Amino acid sequence: MNDLRVSGLNLNITWKNKSENFNQIEFAFTEIAADLFILPEMFSTGFYMKPEEIADRNEETLEWMKKFAKEKNTVVCGSASVCEGEHFLNRFYFVEPNGDYSFYDKRHLFSYSGEDKKYSPGKERVIVNYKGWRILLQVCYDLRFPIFSRNNGDYDAILYVANWPKSRIDAWQTLLKARAIENQAYVFGLNRIGIDGNDLEYPESSYCYFADGTETSSTNNNIVSAVFEAEKLEKFRTKFPFLSDRDEFELK
Repeated sequence: MNDLRVSGLNLNITWKNKSENFNQIEFAFTEIAADLFILPEMFSTGFYMKPEEIADRNEETLEWMKKFAKEKNTVVCGSASVCEGEHFLNRFYFVEPNGDYSFYDKRHLFSYSGEDKKYSPGKERVIVNYKGWRILLQVCYDLRFPIFSRNNGDYDAILYVANWPKSRIDAWQTLLKARAIENQAYVFGLNRIGIDGNDLEYPESSYCYFADGTETSSTNNNIVSAVFEAEKLEKFRTKFPFLSDRDEFELK
């Protein structure tokens, strides 16, 4: 397992405009090189609760991600509103440069906004393997449910993509740090910025935390960068083997 260079974009999402958001992202990453690019929750449209108006029906966002990943020779990941049969899903894609991809469908739907009335919940926890790193995929509201993200010794990092507004931003930062400490893993939380079509404000609030809760990210021109250091994580887990004392449980 080698070090992994990760860069996320603090994207001011253009409301319900996929092509404009794709263009913004391509421009923002023009001079950036990394092993993995992260984009926010519903980065192609914004967090909109009328999925019948915005959901991908022909894998538009996925096809753009495949093209972009190939051009940049890096992983591109982020979530999109997707229509599958009679269901709408908040789907977190993890797309590799060769076109292979994995996805996680958001399990915890944000009932406060009515997401649970419009979208169907995912059933499975998803961990992807890339360059030796085992990475748990999570979306926004999942952050409030620590049992679902509990490290059973099966992952090294968590990626959270979000549209988490200013009014609750302290909870976002606090819980990201808590997930890193309790799971002895890197945690990268990528939030959007700006004001959405519902007049909700999103301050710059993307962070990466090491397993001891130390922030390891830096931000420049809306690009949030961090390095997942393999040796550092292994040494920390060896010195402080707290996960070996964890309670055992099963998710249903």
